[in-house]
Amino acid sequence: MTTTDKIRVFQVATGNLGTEMIGRIQAHPDLELVGLHCYTADKIGRDAGEIVGIGPIGVVATGTVAEIIAARPDVVTFHGVFPDEDLYVEVLEAGINVVTTADWITGFHRDTNHPHPSGRKVSDVIAAACQVGQATFYGTGMNPGLNQILAIANSADVADIENVTVTESVDVSCHHSVDTWKAVGYGRPIDDPTIPDSLYKYTAVFADSVYLMAQAFDLTLDEVTFSYELGACTKDVDLGWYFLPEGSLGANYIKYQGMVDGVPRVESHLEWQMTPHTDPAWNIRGCYITQITGDPMIYNKHMVFPAKGVDLSNPENFASIGMTVTGLPALNSLRSVVAAAPGIVTSNDLPLRAFAGRFKL
Repeated sequence: MTTTDKIRVFQVATGNLGTEMIGRIQAHPDLELVGLHCYTADKIGRDAGEIVGIGPIGVVATGTVAEIIAARPDVVTFHGVFPDEDLYVEVLEAGINVVTTADWITGFHRDTNHPHPSGRKVSDVIAAACQVGQATFYGTGMNPGLNQILAIANSADVADIENVTVTESVDVSCHHSVDTWKAVGYGRPIDDPTIPDSLYKYTAVFADSVYLMAQAFDLTLDEVTFSYELGACTKDVDLGWYFLPEGSLGANYIKYQGMVDGVPRVESHLEWQMTPHTDPAWNIRGCYITQITGDPMIYNKHMVFPAKGVDLSNPENFASIGMTVTGLPALNSLRSVVAAAPGIVTSNDLPLRAFAGRFKL
């Protein structure tokens, strides 16, 4: 493949994120969509463009891993809510690279909290598959993913760093993923004893994000701790797509803190609200924030706005912004991932080019 050839992409899944990415791949100057893998029978055999509502594009959805391998793409992009490690292994062993936005940054979380059925570490299983096929595996997203890259870049002019904290401060009510919010406990009574474990299980990939940053700073952590505050709905809240009874979980503040000698040094915070009607409530700022204590001090906001002319009175348009910023770090990385050495790579292994967008010319 030359630098001018398009990367041949086979996408997996068309949920909220995957639906947005079909159109984004079609418009991306680096990429050519050559296949779509779906898990639901009613989508298989249909045109990918029709499935996601943009009209026919000439790519028919399939439903087996064998069909992915037969297409010989350069890379598989995985946009399911939860990982499919069996699929990863088969594809990687066949020599096809994989980029995922599902629950993977360094592999620490999957190794720690989701044991592989074989008894081996998930990262060992995936690394072995990479070696068999001489393929590359990479996980990213907006947060975790780009948010940590921004923090690392923001530290470039700082001496004597004492603490680096990244915060996602967002209203999540436009992220219409019922499975996601059920999993983390939104809508359950605030005193439900299962909520803390659910929050940890389904956000622990943010521990990966702390380890990723620490690795970039050449900082060895003793541990990454998890703590939380819960916001209870002060009234019934009906979002149309999700119902939150009074007294149920409607907001949270989570901290993942990388500790050295009992002092937090590198942190990822999650300030989420499904509704402002909670007690306690937080000042949601609708952005991603990097704060660095050091010499000098840094405070940086990464604010995301719609393209010109986008009608935000349509909730679907608002939701698509969130899906775009989650998926584009994966799409823009693909050329660099395809060129990378075989094995599991993180953002610390890729060139700056992997984090660059593309001009529309």
